[in-house]
Amino acid sequence: MTTSRRAAQGSGARVLLADDEPGIALTLGDALEERGFSVRTVRDTAAALAALEEWQPDVVVSDIRMPGAGGLAVLRRSRELDPERPVLLMTGYATIDQAVEAMQAGALNYVQKPFRNESVVGLVAQAARVRGLEAENERLRERLSSTDAGLSQELIGRSQAMLTVFERIRTVAPTEATVLIQGESGTGKERVAQAIHKLSARSSGPFVALSCAALPESLLEAELFGHERGAFTDAHKERRGRFELADHGTLFLDDIDDMPRAMQVKFLRVLQERSFERLGGETTRHVDIRVIAATKVPLRDEVRAGRFREDLYYRIHVVPVLLPPLRERAGDVQLLAEHLIQRHGAGQAWKLSDATVTALERYPWPGNVRELENAIQRAIALAGPEHELRREHLLPLDTRWRGATEPSGEVRPLAEVLRETERAHIARALASTGGHRTQTAELLGISRKVLWEKLRDLGLDDGKKE
Repeated sequence: MTTSRRAAQGSGARVLLADDEPGIALTLGDALEERGFSVRTVRDTAAALAALEEWQPDVVVSDIRMPGAGGLAVLRRSRELDPERPVLLMTGYATIDQAVEAMQAGALNYVQKPFRNESVVGLVAQAARVRGLEAENERLRERLSSTDAGLSQELIGRSQAMLTVFERIRTVAPTEATVLIQGESGTGKERVAQAIHKLSARSSGPFVALSCAALPESLLEAELFGHERGAFTDAHKERRGRFELADHGTLFLDDIDDMPRAMQVKFLRVLQERSFERLGGETTRHVDIRVIAATKVPLRDEVRAGRFREDLYYRIHVVPVLLPPLRERAGDVQLLAEHLIQRHGAGQAWKLSDATVTALERYPWPGNVRELENAIQRAIALAGPEHELRREHLLPLDTRWRGATEPSGEVRPLAEVLRETERAHIARALASTGGHRTQTAELLGISRKVLWEKLRDLGLDDGKKE
């Protein structure tokens, strides 16, 4: 990883400030340094372009109009050197055409002068924090790839929702805490469990997985506990169960919400005592295991409905990992599609048109990543001699899903579009924190007061917890 891709979410992140107005350069530079950033100030385009290559900043803040080619040239060169580096543009002569050009060129934000230094510092802090999370994401994927190249395929994502998941994996993996992964079918819960195992101190031990929904109660008990010879009909020899097979490693129980209540009592005892007896046996066996469970439905609702034991719920709900559905992972569909094409494309150069990518991003993917993978495999199989994957092979013909129609081409006021974008972004941030406003404000790099005002103005004030 290059210097410019280091974790930039804390103090010391490098900010290149390019502005020929001495007042802004001085006051904004001081405000950024007070926030803990390392700031380099330049007054013209040539110096800014040189600093991009020599100093490798984490965030760029540039005036559009300054001696030389100006801020748009700085933006384009920054994108060439590091496409992921955030660039904020400032201007005292704002026009809609200029704003559109800046955003299309890849600017993170477009700020009109005069402005409050605190607002720009907040934008820089947010950009630096996201960049730091992306760097952690990249390091996590590199580490996963070094241990299991296939594992990283299901852990691809750059949406804020997935960056939060990656951060939780990185934090909890080195511990011995029991983990409960919640996510819809097809979101990759077992891959997350494997990632936690691979990054833990138990990585040299076994990873043993079992779906509680795949077996009836009688067979599930035998699978978990094992049995002695003669314990039941057809038990011609002794057999170790999943608890024993996972000794000194990790046991992953998928669909734990489908575990029968009678089995829940027996499983709770193993969790508490780490000991059990095989079916038909009297010898108590002790195991050293870490348990990771997964559920496709909120277990708390199952407890209220009387289908899941409350004591078992609290035993496994130590560290929750909420895995978002694909429809809430803005920007990840194309990234996942490209990697799945590489996996299933047999080395051929398959292409996706811009219109097809747009349709893929708009489709709600009720089957999540699993449905996307099946769609890619189907499109490749039906493509014939063509090397472009067609929309009609990737998506269902039913046009009732949201976004099925093409854009109308209507041009709306920029303020209206920006308001909608801001509202959607804040809503995603709220979802990623479970509605916790203090954490949401920190994630967005703004104060709680500013967040409260935006929630009120944008109609998102739902009375959630602080």
